[in-house]
Amino acid sequence: MAKTVIITGTSSGIGLELANYFQEKDYNVFGLSRSISKNAKFKTISTDITNEKEVDKSISTILAKTGKIDLLINNAGKGMVGPVENANKDEIIDLFTLNLIAPIYLMNRVIPIMRKEKSGKIINISSIGSIMGLPFRGFYSASKSSLDMVTESLRYELNNTGIEVCTVNLGDIRTSIADHRIKSVISENYMKSFEKVYNHMNNDVNNGFPPSCVAPFIEKLFLQKSSLKPHYYFGTFVQKLSLIVKAMFPQKWFEKIIAKYSGI
Repeated sequence: MAKTVIITGTSSGIGLELANYFQEKDYNVFGLSRSISKNAKFKTISTDITNEKEVDKSISTILAKTGKIDLLINNAGKGMVGPVENANKDEIIDLFTLNLIAPIYLMNRVIPIMRKEKSGKIINISSIGSIMGLPFRGFYSASKSSLDMVTESLRYELNNTGIEVCTVNLGDIRTSIADHRIKSVISENYMKSFEKVYNHMNNDVNNGFPPSCVAPFIEKLFLQKSSLKPHYYFGTFVQKLSLIVKAMFPQKWFEKIIAKYSGI
């Protein structure tokens, strides 16, 4: 019987690539997103994952059709740029609702289903940026870091249940994320340095890995027989090297390196 896979944020980008890839591999794929892509080869259930009632209805629909859930990939998310000082409450709540609270609710809904089967995997899509506070991306880094910590806590709590959970922390992937970022008002004090960082940030995204590279990596994690590690890092050599540098160097040295790399 085909494995049932739920993927959020499948209208475009990484989510669309993931869902099409898993469907072509003969998994039973259900995409949860507010809009349906014309290029979708899988079943999409129109769902605002920040709306708990819509999530409940979608999970119930999937369970009625399949009787089980083998893999949940919490992919949906958005970016946010701007100075910490300039961000407003509504922007911060909007970001954390999608990047943290929605994935938590989805996990809470599928864990009881997986527990009955004594098996299942949950893969939360995070960011290499969760390991460090990045200039003008403080709240994005914080939202993904929070998801990392929740994932680590869950690993203890799900011990001996047969359910495994991990994060895949991505570097720059060539998607249209820039078109959907929350962008705070930029006050005059920050304008000059922000523009340098923002141009550098967009250039990194435009030169990132294609989203199609991510899907085989995640399938390999789903199929592997050994236990999942807490975090897997997928990015360029420099991005993965930054994790080692941050762990080994004094914080002030690391900050100087990031500032220079970011152009400020």
